[in-house]
Amino acid sequence: MIHFENCEIANIIIHNIGNKFESGSLTLSDQCFLPDDSDVLNLLKTYFLSAFKKDAYYHFLPYEEDLMNNPVYHSVSAIFDDEREFYRQSVEIATHLFEQSNNPNIKAGELYIVYFRNCNIEEGVCDAVGIFKSETKDTFLKIVMNQNTYQLVGESGINIKKLDKACIVFNVNRDNGYKVCILDKTNTKEAVYWTCDFLGVEPGVDSYFQTANYLNLCKDFVKDIYNQENNVARADQIDMLNRSINYFKDVNVFSEDRFKEEVVKEPEVISAFENFKCQYENDNNMEFPQQFAISDYAVKDEKKYFKHVLKLDKNFHVYIHGERKYIHKGYDPDRDMNYYMLYFRNEE
Repeated sequence: MIHFENCEIANIIIHNIGNKFESGSLTLSDQCFLPDDSDVLNLLKTYFLSAFKKDAYYHFLPYEEDLMNNPVYHSVSAIFDDEREFYRQSVEIATHLFEQSNNPNIKAGELYIVYFRNCNIEEGVCDAVGIFKSETKDTFLKIVMNQNTYQLVGESGINIKKLDKACIVFNVNRDNGYKVCILDKTNTKEAVYWTCDFLGVEPGVDSYFQTANYLNLCKDFVKDIYNQENNVARADQIDMLNRSINYFKDVNVFSEDRFKEEVVKEPEVISAFENFKCQYENDNNMEFPQQFAISDYAVKDEKKYFKHVLKLDKNFHVYIHGERKYIHKGYDPDRDMNYYMLYFRNEE
C-alpha cells in the first residue's frame, strides 16, 4: 500500500506542452517555486496524490538494452542523485514529452514536475518524483464585491479532483527500473502516448498484475470457450463468472488447484480451461504461478467487466448474482417459448 499522509512537497516546476502536430510550442518556466501557504500545499497534495490508491506498479524499460537510454528514467535518476539537477532535468522531461506530442489527438496542457519527500511504500520511506499533466480546464463561478454589491464572474481553472495524466517514480528498485505508479484517464490511443511513447514503462509482475490477468483469463474463457456456441446456457456462463469473481473476493491467496475444484468443477471443463490457459500464456508471453497473493484493488477494477445480465428478447433483463441452482430454464410447447423459473424467499 502507498501512504502519503506524511509526504511533503519539496519542489515544483510547471511547463506548458503544446501540440507539436498542430504547430504548438513548448513554453518553459524560468525557475521552480514552492508555495509558502500551507493550505495551498495541501490542495496540491490532494490534486497530485489522492488518485493513487492501488497497489499496481510499473517499471521503466531499457531502450537499446540500457535503462539510461530511457529519457525519463535518465532524468529521474539524475534528480535522485543530485536535487540541484531538478530544474535542468525538468526541462529535459518537458522537451521529451513535447517531442512525443506529435498527434492531432494529443491535448495541450501544463506539465508539473514535483519532488516529494517521505513517501511510505512497502519498501519503507523514500523520496519520489511526480510527473503530472493537466489538460482539462473547468469554469468556476467566483463571488466578487463590486460597489457594495456581490456579483458572480466566471473563471477558468483546474479542478483538483480531476487529474488527467500522472506518474510517480519512487526511489526504490533502481536497477530494475524503479517502482512506478501511473494514471491516465483518457482513451486508449492517448494512453499509449503517455505510458509507452513518453514514459516507456510496463506493468510489474506483482499481485495486482497476477490478479487482473487471471480474472481476464477467466472472462475470456467464458467468452471464447464456455459459451453458447459450445452448448453452454447463458445462465451457466454468468454462473461461471460469478463463481470466478467471488472466489477472488473470498480468499487472500490464489491456489490454482482450489480454483479448479471450486470454480471450474467438471473434469471436461477443467481440461478445456487448462488448454485455454496454456494458449493465453503463449499469446501474452507470460506464465501464471500456481499460487499468488490476491490484490483487492485488482478484483475491484476487474469486477466491472464481469457481466451478470441475462437478456431475454427485448422484454426482460435478469441480473444474476446468486447461485445457479435458484434459476431453472424450460420450454413451454403451448407458447412455443423458452422460460426461466427464479426461486427466492423475499421480494423487495
